[in-house]
Amino acid sequence: MEKTIVKVENTQLMGVQVRTSYEKEMNPLTSEIAPCVQRYWQLGLADKLVGRINPGRLIAAYFDYETDHTGVYSYFLGEEVEFAASPPEGLSVLTLPGGSFARFTTLPAPIPHVIMDAWYNIWQMDASVLSGERKYQVDFEVYDERAINPMAAIVDVYVGIATLG
Repeated sequence: MEKTIVKVENTQLMGVQVRTSYEKEMNPLTSEIAPCVQRYWQLGLADKLVGRINPGRLIAAYFDYETDHTGVYSYFLGEEVEFAASPPEGLSVLTLPGGSFARFTTLPAPIPHVIMDAWYNIWQMDASVLSGERKYQVDFEVYDERAINPMAAIVDVYVGIATLG
């Protein structure tokens, strides 16, 4: 994976969210994320998003961490929107806080393995490799035109960091 340190501005998203944990996600029978993603696509929720900025550019965010990646957290799936004071029924709004992020660009691989492998590698990294301590405020993935082919998807994974030095 290629790493770049980037600054990200506050970004408003609209989509769906669930509360889950590392433990739940390690078991396909208790996973909350897979059903959330299925609901997003099966109900055509992307078409209900108001004020879409980049239609088709999907963002999956991990936030509201109870501890770290091994604990309880919230998962959000949606798109960037201009302004969403009152989302349509069944949808939520999330503001991604701006800041410093280590952005990892994956090599092409099948979904979901491309993401599972990326996070496994990130979890092994210390602050010196990440170029900062993990903040566990918000992390996110960006699925754009490079992820259209599910057998050879390229995804950007953003890890929130407090930069070193």
